[in-house]
Amino acid sequence: MARTIALIAHDAKKDDLIDFALRYKHLLSRYHLIATGTTGRMLEEASNLDIERLASGALGGDAQIAARVVEREVIAVIFLMDSLHAQSHEPDVQFLLRICNVHQVPFATNLGTAEAIAIYLAQSLVAHLIFNPVSGNGNGKELNFIKQMLEPHLHLEVHLTTPDISPYTLAQQAIAQGADIIIASGGDGTVSAVAGALIGTRIPLGIIPRGTANAFGMAMGITQQINQMRRACEIILTGKTRVVDAAICNNLPLILLAGIGYEAETIEKADRETKNRWGSLAYIMAGWQQLDEQKLFDAEIEIEGEVRTFQAGAITVANAAPPTSVLAQGIGEVVADDGLLDITIATVENKLHGVTTMLSMLGAALIKTNAGLDNIVHLRSPKVRISATPPQKVVLDGEIIGNTPLEIECIPQSLTIFAPVTEG
Repeated sequence: MARTIALIAHDAKKDDLIDFALRYKHLLSRYHLIATGTTGRMLEEASNLDIERLASGALGGDAQIAARVVEREVIAVIFLMDSLHAQSHEPDVQFLLRICNVHQVPFATNLGTAEAIAIYLAQSLVAHLIFNPVSGNGNGKELNFIKQMLEPHLHLEVHLTTPDISPYTLAQQAIAQGADIIIASGGDGTVSAVAGALIGTRIPLGIIPRGTANAFGMAMGITQQINQMRRACEIILTGKTRVVDAAICNNLPLILLAGIGYEAETIEKADRETKNRWGSLAYIMAGWQQLDEQKLFDAEIEIEGEVRTFQAGAITVANAAPPTSVLAQGIGEVVADDGLLDITIATVENKLHGVTTMLSMLGAALIKTNAGLDNIVHLRSPKVRISATPPQKVVLDGEIIGNTPLEIECIPQSLTIFAPVTEG
């Protein structure tokens, strides 16, 4: 998680350090900067960089930097020293050099070596990991594993979501700090919220799925049952990206799908306790119960100024979806980069009819062909408005967001993600 650079200079070299900071201001702004007291003040005044000022060198500021090195918070120390005329009250370079040598932290003592460090850092990537501790097993081992996989190759900054700090807010903060990569680790809700902040930014999104369904990771070819987190980390480190569509639903980001009626009711029934105990089976259990309870509703769907009416039990509007998102599979496949939304309207007469319909749609999705069912209607459009009577619950990327009406618009080619290389 280290992303701190320490800056220190003898009195005769402070101007040189200021010139260095001005030349590399954009690079340095990506990192947390610490400096001894006077040096930090002079750097702030000259460059407007944000710098955490420690004690002056004469009062132990160099010892404070050494302590940060020991705690593995520092990735480089730049100490411009006056080899000929250093004063007795100035920091002792040998003490700090020894600490850096012990902990293998790059240490520059002149402009030449400082610039070498700057060039190295310019070629390195700063990644911000937004980690939802509620997802997965919640015992800390998953975070440690991710750090072990990524930290040797990236400067990794870890942010934990809390009930008060959303993934979207953390992603916005990472963008403001100049992140090269932003990684979301959690369920589909976490991934969707982070992706929402990245729409249109061209900052690549890494996905480490740890939720119950992990539908977006599955749709992008990231999720596997075996070594799932390892594979996701390796995909990020490979550096291959794909540009896909995103969408906006009632002013909220959408990367997967919005479900109206049956799917929303099913998601609501599968509470956190049930998901923790049964995993994906929680959705199957809730869906089976909802088949008995789901009632048909009247829906109005507006596309390109034309309003069509349907009687439905479920409506799904998908930007991307894996085969297991059965109700999105109106024609057997949802294409994530075609600039269109896939709208599927389903009507079932009873529980048996519902089961056979979903099995047929799953089979069609697995072989990517139209199931040809009379009770399934499929539409495609870059934008859609939907209302329902009576109003229906809406689930957006795995999270209940309220009730109909809703408006969804596709934003083509707006999200860059790390994804596995595909043939053909």
